[in-house]
This record gives sequence, structure tokens and C-alpha cells, in this order.
Amino acid sequence: MNMEFLEVHPQELKFNVELKKQSSCSLRLVNRSNDHVAFKVKTTSPKKYCVRPNTGIVKPQSTCYFVVTMQAQRVFPPDMICKDKFLLQSTVVPEGTTDEDITPSMFAKDYGKYVQEKKLRVILVSLSPDSPVLSPINGTLKQLPVYQLPTLEDQLLSTVDNYSSDHKDIEDMEEFKMGYGEQLELAKDVESKTRKDVDTKSRKDVDSKTTKDVESKTTKDVESKTTKDVESKTTEDVESNTTKDVEDLKLVKDIEEMKSKLNDLELKLREAEVTISKLTEDRRLTTQEGVILREELATLRSSRGIRKVQVGFPLLFVCMVALVSLMLGYYLHR
Repeated sequence: MNMEFLEVHPQELKFNVELKKQSSCSLRLVNRSNDHVAFKVKTTSPKKYCVRPNTGIVKPQSTCYFVVTMQAQRVFPPDMICKDKFLLQSTVVPEGTTDEDITPSMFAKDYGKYVQEKKLRVILVSLSPDSPVLSPINGTLKQLPVYQLPTLEDQLLSTVDNYSSDHKDIEDMEEFKMGYGEQLELAKDVESKTRKDVDTKSRKDVDSKTTKDVESKTTKDVESKTTKDVESKTTEDVESNTTKDVEDLKLVKDIEEMKSKLNDLELKLREAEVTISKLTEDRRLTTQEGVILREELATLRSSRGIRKVQVGFPLLFVCMVALVSLMLGYYLHR
């Protein structure tokens, strides 16, 4: 299998390190296959990081998020280099598998199951002035000594002073020439040569110094602009990452609150079902007791009617008494 089960975005964990403050980083898992994929996140420093959720199932053609929180640090690590690593394991599971069904044996390779593993490294970013490095690059920034270069005005003044001193020498030579006619031609040659030398030297000095000043100014401007651009970009990236992390944390918190509310509702529904079952049983028992009481009342009423009939004299006995009384009366009247 060359196809990846899950795509991870981003592929590095970046944490904005601030002393005595927690830092979080959210990652997105994308399942572009048509299978249900289970994942598990491991780390080399489980006491330093908190992963929520560290296991789960990503449905086909869907995404899933998990958040990694780094505990508050008391001291900056040396050179802002972090050797901690994370391992993301993923494997295909049958449809209908839930998060509660995930076990460590699913990610074991003993039974020939194919498990993909992906390593994620940690990058530390710090914006505080106390940190040893102000960028995520693993290295140290060395400050070079700044040499104060002479300004353009000082250079021009020095060249003018040199030129004025040379010019005074030329005037003295003219006076000397006026006094001594024989050395006139030699003085002219010296004057022209000195003037040419002074002009060439002054021009060369001014040109070299101006080019140095321009180059130094341009390099300084470029360095300042690059540092400003880098700082602005880093701040924008950090702000965007922090806003995304905050939004992801809010989503995770909302999801956890919804889960807790659903669990409470399920408990209440279960309690209501138990009470309803109890009430139905009580009603059934009361109806049975009512039927039994009615049957007992009927039997009591029937037993009372039988006793009343038995208390009266039978008809044959009445007839016999009447005959006997008639016979006695007849004999007495005779």
C-alpha cells in the first residue's frame, strides 16, 4: 500500500514558547480513502504534552482535528532546540467501529496487520526578548561589532582642507616665480602637476568615500527592511496561528461541553425510563389487587345470601306443622 491512510496538516508541531504559559498546536487529519481509519498519537515526552483526543476514527472522505498542548516551561531550552517527537499510527478498521472500541492491539504488527506510522517533529518559536533565539531556526544569532564610519561632510571638509593647503603652496610658488624669473617655467610645471594631483586625489577620495557611504547606507537599509519584513511576517504568522489555535480550542471545548450535556440528558432519560417502568409495575399490581378484592367481595356476598336462605324454615316442615295443627284442632272440637 503506497497510499497514505491519513494526511496531516501541518506536518510539524509549532509551539509559541512563553515562560510559565501553556502553548497549543492543532493538527488536521484528512481521510481521502473509502475506508474507516483509526488513529493513535504517541509522544516521547508524555508528561510534557497533552493530546486531546489521542485516539479516534476518521470516516471516509472526512476530516478530524486533535490538539496538542505543551505544559508551561520555566526556562527556555538551550538554543531553542526541541528533541521531542510525535508518532501518528493509523490503520483500517471495519465500518461501525466506535472510539470506545479502539484498543492497543489494533495498532500491533504481530498479526500481519498493516499499520502506517508517521513521525512529527517539534519546532519552538519565541517572541519574548529574553529568549536566546527570536526565530524558529535552530542556531544562534551573533551580533557583529558596528564600526562608526566618517560622514560625507567630514570627508568633504578634510578634502577641502587638503586642497586649501595645497593651494597656499601654489600661491607661494607664484610669488617665488615673480621674484625669480629663471624658475618661472619650472614653477608652472610644478603648479600644474600639483593641481592635477590634488584634483585627482580629491576626486578619487570623494568618489571612494561616497561609494562606501552609499553601500553602507544601502546595506543598512536593506538589513533593516529585511528584519522588519521578517518580524512582521513572523508576527502575522504567529497571530494567525494563535487565532487558529484559539478557535480550535474553542471548538474542542464546545464539543466537550456538548458531549457532557448529551451524557447528562442520557442519564436523565435513563432515570425517567426507570421511574416509568416502576410506575407501570405499580399500576399493574394495583389493578391485580383491585381484581382480587372484587372477587373476594363477590364471594362474601354469595356466602351471605346462602346463609339467609338456610336460616328460614323449609316448606315441608311448614306443611307438616300445619297438618298436625289441623289434626289437633279437629280432635279438640270433637
